[in-house]
Amino acid sequence: MAPCSAAPTRAVTAPRWGSDVRLVLAAALLAALAAVPAAAADWGAISPATSTMEGVRAQYGGPTRTEGQKVEGYDTTSWIYEGAQAPAGMTRMVVDFGLLQAGGFKRDVVRSFRLEPHHGVFTRDTILTGWGRPSGYSKEGGSDSFYYEEGLVVIFDKEAWSAVSMVFTPPQPSGRATPSR
Repeated sequence: MAPCSAAPTRAVTAPRWGSDVRLVLAAALLAALAAVPAAAADWGAISPATSTMEGVRAQYGGPTRTEGQKVEGYDTTSWIYEGAQAPAGMTRMVVDFGLLQAGGFKRDVVRSFRLEPHHGVFTRDTILTGWGRPSGYSKEGGSDSFYYEEGLVVIFDKEAWSAVSMVFTPPQPSGRATPSR
């Protein structure tokens, strides 16, 4: 989901493209984007509301431990990957399964997952390069947090340099976070 900053310059493209052609292409692009459902933020081949237990196990193997709990009356499962079983660069990864969707409750679908990276693995610049400008931010609790409507919350250390927690969820409605400046 990293944005591309390599856009053609106007001086190069203007003589080749008439304004009518650009207008038609822009309208077609907007129509195509409107037809595509919002994609969730993802990482390491895990995408909330799409990935399954089978896919996570195929990618990362079995968890270090599992925990079961009830969420809104449904039996859910968390897989915790720690130590040597955590993905490279992570202290811990927690994958929560069990999601209520339009077709009913799906016990084996990823609801959300949390990464706890080692210090310096996901710096502020790395987050901005990989996921772009956040939809909003917060400075509550003495730590900066970035919020993305695509379904990502990043909490930084006290120095606001390195991510200490990254929570991936299905896309979230706007208006829940302070707009970024």
